[in-house]
Amino acid sequence: MRAQHLTFAVGDIHGCLSELDALLSQIDACAPGGRVIFLGDMIDRGPDSRGVIERIMAGPRKDGWSWMALKGNHEEMLLGARSGESDVDWWLVNGGRETLESYGNTIPAAHLKWLMRLPSIIVEPLRIYVHAGVDETVPLAHQGEDIFLWIRRPDNHSGDYWGRHLCHGHTPDRANPRTVGNRTNVDSAAVFGGHLSCAIFDDDVPGGPIGFLSTRSGSDRS
Repeated sequence: MRAQHLTFAVGDIHGCLSELDALLSQIDACAPGGRVIFLGDMIDRGPDSRGVIERIMAGPRKDGWSWMALKGNHEEMLLGARSGESDVDWWLVNGGRETLESYGNTIPAAHLKWLMRLPSIIVEPLRIYVHAGVDETVPLAHQGEDIFLWIRRPDNHSGDYWGRHLCHGHTPDRANPRTVGNRTNVDSAAVFGGHLSCAIFDDDVPGGPIGFLSTRSGSDRS
């Protein structure tokens, strides 16, 4: 039997450390190893953005696992507020105040450097992992973070995505995680009274997820 190479794509955490720990425990129990991709918006709005960043920066606790994190629009807002490229008050009213409180008003330089180095998209032969989405009407090489971090599509929207399956977060809904055509949204509104979810992909098999994990319902693996 072929050994599966699995990717677990985690939706928007937004400072919900207890939900993150619960989901990571489920992931550890689901497979002996694999890859975890955090799809951005790890910070803001929730009670412990610092704890979330420290947990992800520390990396997996078991051999056989690798972790990758992508930038979301909330990480971009924080960095823009720090650099002066965007309005500080805009970030603060969109959850930045809770992030600053979790840090005691001082974000360590090492955390800022880590956030600055985060990629905004992962493009693979079978899949695209990104925070918000892509615009399938524009060549991918011509797109940037204004799309990757901010675009929103209707719930029933799908595209071809250059023959790949698109996995993203950014648009919260308690009905997520949900797959529509070639697109899976795993932002299940953890910070808005929902739950934290991830989609499970077999890296060697095209198409959508083979299952989901959720802090609400546990495993739903096909």
